[in-house]
Order: sequence, then C-alpha cells, then structure tokens
Amino acid sequence: MSIFDEKKGNGGYAASTATNEIIVSEADYDYKNDFQDVDRSNAGSAKTAYYNVVCVIAGTGTLGLPFALRQGGWIGILILFLAWFMSTYTGVILIRCLYAKGNRRLSSYKDVATASFGAIGGWIVFFFNAWILIGAPVLYMVLSGSNLQHLTAHTAGAIGDIPWTIISCAVVAIPFVFVKSMKEMAWMSAFGAGATLVTVLIVLVVACIDKKSLPPVHHDNVIWDQFPIALSTISFSFGGNVIYPHVEKSMRRRQDWPKVAAAGLATCALMYFLTAIPGYYIYGDTVQSPIYNSIPEGVPQIIAIVLMTLHVMLAAPLLLTSFALDVEEMLNITVERFGRVLEFVIRCSLRIGIMAVVGVIACTVPHFDLLMSLIGSFSNCGLIFIFPVVFYLRLTGFRNKPIYELAWCALIVLLGIVGLVFGTIDSIRGLIKAYQ
Repeated sequence: MSIFDEKKGNGGYAASTATNEIIVSEADYDYKNDFQDVDRSNAGSAKTAYYNVVCVIAGTGTLGLPFALRQGGWIGILILFLAWFMSTYTGVILIRCLYAKGNRRLSSYKDVATASFGAIGGWIVFFFNAWILIGAPVLYMVLSGSNLQHLTAHTAGAIGDIPWTIISCAVVAIPFVFVKSMKEMAWMSAFGAGATLVTVLIVLVVACIDKKSLPPVHHDNVIWDQFPIALSTISFSFGGNVIYPHVEKSMRRRQDWPKVAAAGLATCALMYFLTAIPGYYIYGDTVQSPIYNSIPEGVPQIIAIVLMTLHVMLAAPLLLTSFALDVEEMLNITVERFGRVLEFVIRCSLRIGIMAVVGVIACTVPHFDLLMSLIGSFSNCGLIFIFPVVFYLRLTGFRNKPIYELAWCALIVLLGIVGLVFGTIDSIRGLIKAYQ
C-alpha cells in the first residue's frame, strides 16, 4: 500500500489507513471538488521523476561519504540511516504542503513558505533555495573543469582549469536553455543516474582488489570532535527538496510521488552504502574525498573520473531548470502572455543570463566552495529537515497528529539544528583559515 492514496475528485492526498507507518498521519486537508491542480496532460511518468531524483541526489554524496566516515567513525552508518528515513519523510510532507492551502496547488517551495509565514518567510526560503540551485551548479562546473584538466594533463588539451570550466558551462547551457521542463530532462537524468551507478561499481571492485596489497589501516567507532562535521556531510547527501515541487509537477499521476521519493532515496542510500562502508573499511583513515582518488591510478580511475564529470554536467541543468522555472513563474513568463516566439526569446535570454552568472562565479570568486559550505549549512539543513516539518505542522495542524509522529518530527528538527550549528562553525573556521 502506498503512503498516500489519492482521493478521487480532488487535488489533495488522503492518508493511508495503515497505522504502522511513521510517515502516515490522519487526513487533515480541506478537500474541495473544484481543486485546481496544474495541467498534467503532457506530464511524464513516475519513472522519469525517479530518474530526476536519483540524478540530483546521488553523485557527489556517493563519492564523499567514505571520507565522512573517516571524520566521524563507524557511527556515521547510524546517521546515514537516520538521514535516509528522515529525508524520505520530509520529501513526502513537503509535497503534501503544496495541496494544503486553499483550492489550488501551490507552485513552489517559496509558495509553501509564504502560505505558512507570509512574504518574509517566502523570501527567506527563496534565498536559501536559490543559493543551492545556483551554488551547487557553480561547484559542479569547478569540479568539471578541474577533472577535464586532470584528464588532459600532459597533452595539448591541458588548457587550464578556467578554460575547461568555461567550456563546461557552455555545454551545460545547451540543454538548460532549450529544454523547458523537468519532464524533458528525463533522458539526461537516466544517463546521469546510470553513470553514478557504474562509478560506484568500479570503485567498489577496484577497492576490493586493492585491499590485498594494502597494509593494515586504522578505524574508529566514533570520533567525537569530528562527529558533528561528519553529521553535516551525511545529512547534506540527501538534499533533493529544492527540486521536488517541480519534479512532482512533471508527473502524470501525482499520487505516485511518495513511491517515487521512497524509491529514489532508497536507490541513493544503496549506492551510498556500497561506497561508504567498503571505502572506509578498506582504506580507513587514509581514505580521500572523492573516493576515486584513493584507488590506484589507471584505466578504472580514469573511467570513474570521466563518468562523474558527465554526471555533474547532467545534474547541473536539473538544478538550474528548477531555479529558472521558479523565476519564470514569478515574472509570469508564459506563452499566453507573450506569445510563443516572444516567450521563447525572453525565456532563453533569462536562462543565458543565469548560466553566465554561474560561469562568472565559478571562474572568479575565491574560496567559493567554503562560502558555499557556510550558507549551505543553513540552506541544506533548513530545506531538508527543519522547514518541511515546520511548514507541515503550520499548514495542517499540530494537535491532530499522533504523538509518535510529533516525536519523529522533533527528532528531525533536532538533527537539522545540530547539522546547521556545527556545519556553520566548521565552515567559518575554514574561511578564516583560507583568508589567513
């Protein structure tokens, strides 16, 4: 049985009658027969939405989690489980919030925040959302440029990190500018998800083979002074909430969203376990981030770098498209208002401008990765754990929830606050050290 079953004749979600699922709560929506949903006549399938979720969430998290275990010790596995279950829950309730106010579906994360706490709350969430949707592609372009420079080292193609970053931006701009919706990104998402899975398998096989020739390594059960930082890294690995409203909007059957979120996050969690546990077990306190830097140099490592470069270049348009759709809706850039030709020109100009901003930041801003970590500590922890729970209780009520669900919500918010506080402290220390 799915977590939520769609109630026929309206646009909301009715709760499942299963009482043993932590995600389930009683139906607390004011259903109306005239509920206005988005136009789903040309929407995609649950499978395309699943690919979008996996492509955005997996990838960099997959490669960095072995190092997170090195920072915090084996207890990080418990945090990984918690973050997986919590992000699945918040991904479901965030979409429920879209149907909880008035007689129409809310459009975006910002709309949910506005419905909950007014215009100020909406603009705060929009800032955090925009920081992730723009900042993550900036880091992806920097990573792509450095990877391509590494792959072309000692050849005529070694033109430098910045030129390769510019080329990466130009390549990403093609689908971002000309592909209008998340549905049309499905083939890119499927390829990106496949590239990540192949990379995971390559690293897993090579690391297992490499173990025979390695000296004994050291492991820790828990490293308390580094544990909060590891917690922040692990928590951030499930950050897909920034695109969920647009992914769900691209689905033909909205009632399938809980299954899509659960399946997508479970797939990412499986890939995380396949790299985190063997990576830390084999390389111990010598493991590096990304994990493919720990395996021996050679063809497998080159293939892994190539595939992950492809992955980040395919994931970046998904994040940028989600941001562009929010801005285009705020500016009312529609065919009905401007006509087909003028709408296309305005939309393309806007997206080219966004891509230019991404390229300029990637090539010029010093220590942007540390700055991204600083604001990302607020953004990710808030958007993944804290805000969905607060908005959900605000829009659907507090007293009508069972005590176990309220306890679960409190634990989620606590994890988010811990990650926010210690992630921010670590980022500030990193910025101070870099500028000194």
